[in-house]
Amino acid sequence: MGATSSDDRPGAGRAESPGPLADLVVIDCSTVLAGPNCARYLADFGADVVKVEHPDGGDSMRRMGWAHPGDPGGDSVWWRVVGRNKRTVALDLKHPDDLEVMRRLCATADVLVENFRPGTLERLGLDPDDLIAANPRLVVTRVTGYGQDGPYRDRPGFATQAEALSGWAAINGEPDGRPLLPPMALTDEVTALAAAFATMVALHSGVGQVVDVNLIESLVQFMAPFVAHTGLTGEVPERLGGGIFSTVPRNTYRTADDRWIAVSTSSDSVAARVMELIGYGDDPRMADFAGRLAHRAEIDARLSEWMGERTAERALAEFDAAGAAAAPVYDVADLARDEHVRERGAIVELDGVPMPALVARLSATPGRLRWAGRPLDADGDDIRGLHPPA
Repeated sequence: MGATSSDDRPGAGRAESPGPLADLVVIDCSTVLAGPNCARYLADFGADVVKVEHPDGGDSMRRMGWAHPGDPGGDSVWWRVVGRNKRTVALDLKHPDDLEVMRRLCATADVLVENFRPGTLERLGLDPDDLIAANPRLVVTRVTGYGQDGPYRDRPGFATQAEALSGWAAINGEPDGRPLLPPMALTDEVTALAAAFATMVALHSGVGQVVDVNLIESLVQFMAPFVAHTGLTGEVPERLGGGIFSTVPRNTYRTADDRWIAVSTSSDSVAARVMELIGYGDDPRMADFAGRLAHRAEIDARLSEWMGERTAERALAEFDAAGAAAAPVYDVADLARDEHVRERGAIVELDGVPMPALVARLSATPGRLRWAGRPLDADGDDIRGLHPPA
């Protein structure tokens, strides 16, 4: 895919430090996908993350998605991303000896990340109140579909349900089409970031406590303007395809050479430049946000016509010259080849697997990619003996 190696990314020379979270021990007994990615973000910045899996096959992420073309019988490429920077141990939490190992791990850890259904941790003999009593600094991050209480708490919760119930699917899709779900694990990724953030807030408090994060409420954060508007007016937003409720034009447009360009006009000054480009610069109807919203169909039709008269290269050059915002619609192969992505090192290769680089750069205490997701129980002997990582 044209990815750079992890050693070639910008700042790699500084990244040999252990990382700003190197003093944290995180126990990750969660599975697919928000919980494991919460722990992965902490691991990326130096935390010693111990991935606890059932001996019978481990996290099902190991088998989900595409196989590695060079290792078709091995762990999936998705696992190698989600499991990166983690040590692994296989423990059957229903077995007394393994449960005791888990308790000992929690007694020496800073964070426990889990995503069992509410009540499961307690039934296993790992009640958060007991764990925190034994280790007063412990943060127990609980990631579920619906939260630790409420009428839906015991339902199986996956991203699809959150995307449907949050109102997200209802506004996604063409006006006359069916509601659409995202073709990737959008809600899990959003929730992972929310959980990592909330975990760090709890750690900063210095008080052992439970962090209750769930899929639906994480995605509802993205719905804030719709929640406010509908709550005040009773109006329910319609699906707009590639459009957005707040600005026009904002959509994707096909060019003469059958490529697609995405256009945004989220600031008044940029919108004015686009209006000038497509011949509406002197039209008072299009002079402000409200006017452009009122003439959405007309503007979209005109910009579609304008794009259809130009190649993608010419259209992008004209937008660039005008200081207006547009970008070609990439597929993932295009992304990996892009000069900006390559220079920034936004995609790296780790143990033979291309993957996204760190989610953010820290100038003084950067994170580091150390290894891709490891085999089941790869570090079991050390971890069961509570030995430090090598």
